[in-house]
Amino acid sequence: MTTSASRPLRIGVFGGAFDPPHLGHLALAKAAIAELSLDKLLVIPTGHAWHKARALSSAEHRLAMATLAFADIPEVQVDARETRRAGASYTVDTLRELHAENPGAALHLLIGEDQALALHTWHESEALPALAIISVAARADSTGAKGQFDALSAEIPGLTVLYMPPMAVSATEIRQRVASGESIAPLVFEPVARYIDQHLLYRPH
Repeated sequence: MTTSASRPLRIGVFGGAFDPPHLGHLALAKAAIAELSLDKLLVIPTGHAWHKARALSSAEHRLAMATLAFADIPEVQVDARETRRAGASYTVDTLRELHAENPGAALHLLIGEDQALALHTWHESEALPALAIISVAARADSTGAKGQFDALSAEIPGLTVLYMPPMAVSATEIRQRVASGESIAPLVFEPVARYIDQHLLYRPH
């Protein structure tokens, strides 16, 4: 599959819990689209997160919040495939499906620096570099990040690094703020905050 400029279609693959999606996710999406010249960015909420100790919010809620959060970025498509998959959901399976659906396209797998440093623990991690260009979002102020990613680059063919401005926001903090009755307005877009409030998400039981 190629674009009108006769180059391979560039598709970003951005997976995660998105429980909830926040401004950091939006910043990464915009940076990746610009720096990697992506034609399309697939935001893929995870299904059964085998690596997470806590239970995720329902797929319905996470898909709805992701749709609201990324609505103003035309290149983004929210993809529900992993939430429909029975059993454990693995990135390698998603990349293989996308290859079959988009022959000739160049896939760019977007991951955070913590995920990059633990990439060797992923299911069939050795197969990932052949399926996608690994693009790591690293904090621009990350101590020792350059040395870490130089070492990773030697292990992972084609690895690229997107240096992001530091942004102190995490989904964990957002859930904690909601549970304690604090405002989350500075951390998420207003439609997502409204959805969380309307559906009583992250409230203590």
